[in-house]
Parts: sequence; structure tokens; C-alpha cells
Amino acid sequence: MKRLDRDAMAARVARDIPEGAYVNLGIGLPTRVADFLPIDREVILQSENGLLGMGPAPAAGEEDPDLINAGKQAVTLLAGGAFFHHADSFAMMRGGHIDICVLGAFQVSVHGDLANWHTGAPGAIPAVGGAMDLAIGAKRTFVMMDLLTRGGESKLVEHCSYPLTGLACVSRIYTDHAVFDVGPDGASVVETIDGLTLDALQDLTGVPLRWADGGGAS
Repeated sequence: MKRLDRDAMAARVARDIPEGAYVNLGIGLPTRVADFLPIDREVILQSENGLLGMGPAPAAGEEDPDLINAGKQAVTLLAGGAFFHHADSFAMMRGGHIDICVLGAFQVSVHGDLANWHTGAPGAIPAVGGAMDLAIGAKRTFVMMDLLTRGGESKLVEHCSYPLTGLACVSRIYTDHAVFDVGPDGASVVETIDGLTLDALQDLTGVPLRWADGGGAS
């Protein structure tokens, strides 16, 4: 079964980020989205460690150790970019000033509940960071994740079994198999990869699915 690789997933998320949006990219996989934003589209990237106007990753050998994102990865700063205090950054996140945040997840429910900070496993290290602030404070929360765990279990679930980050906060999920919308009415499929059918997706996830308005295999 064909699947999107991580760069293709990042490029797919980038397609849905509109001109002029203020966006926070979560630690890990979502940071790749910065490398696929069109240069002719103004998108203002915010990092919770106190950056606004963050650019893509620098070329090899041009890294500045003092210019990093929240995941401690080297980044660039676009013209007009700004540095500010960590507390100001969280005030921006909590105050509804972020249009879109893109987060990773361990699980997302069909109603948009998010679990992305702890699996609950004994000995697992919790790492909530600013995820709770972003998930609730951003105007829209996107999740970018593999659809299945390494053990073949679906991360799109009827109800999250892991500790929750936020309730009913996710609106869209980008995976290596399909793009889903989630919300009060459950999960719908926006598009699939390589002609994957609705029935096949339901078999993979074990949750009820329907096509989104205008959706279909792609």
C-alpha cells in the first residue's frame, strides 16, 4: 500500500495554510512544514521559545546556534522577524493570536480530542510543553501524524485512551494514508492516497467514516 513520506505529508499541510496566517509548528514532524511553504505566500511562523517570522531550516554549514526553534533545531529568521520573551510568546498563544497550529499526536478522537503529551506507559517521560496552550488557544488546530502505530494500531480512534491534551480542539488530521476532518459529527475523509477506498480506511482505523463534502479518492 502506497503511503506519503514525511516530506510529502509536510507539503500537503503547507498547501492548506493561507496567505497572511500566523502559524505555530509543533516540535517534531510538524517543523518540516516550514520547508514547503511557497516563497510567494506570506505566512508568519511563530515559535513558542520567542520567535516571530521564522524561516526554513538553514543550509548545511550556515546554522546559527543562537537561532533555534522550540525543538532546538536550527532555523532562519526572515526579514522583519522578531525575538521576544518566552512569557510574551505564551501570551500570544493563549490569547487567540495564532491562526493555525500544527501538532503531532499519539491519538486523535473522531470528535477532535487530542492526546499528544503522554502515553501513560510506566516509565514514559511526559512532555506537554506548550501543546495544551496551542491546542486551545489557536483558532484552528491541525494534526500531522502517521495513521498507524508501529504495531499497526490506528491513531485515529473513537475515544482517546491516553491522557488528553485538549477536548474537541482538532479540526483536521494529515496522515500518510489520508486527510481527515474531525468534529462533533465524527470523522470524514477529505482525500486518500493512491486510490485507497473508504472501506479500506475503515478497516485500518476501526472507526465510522464518511466522505467529506466534495471528498473522494485521490
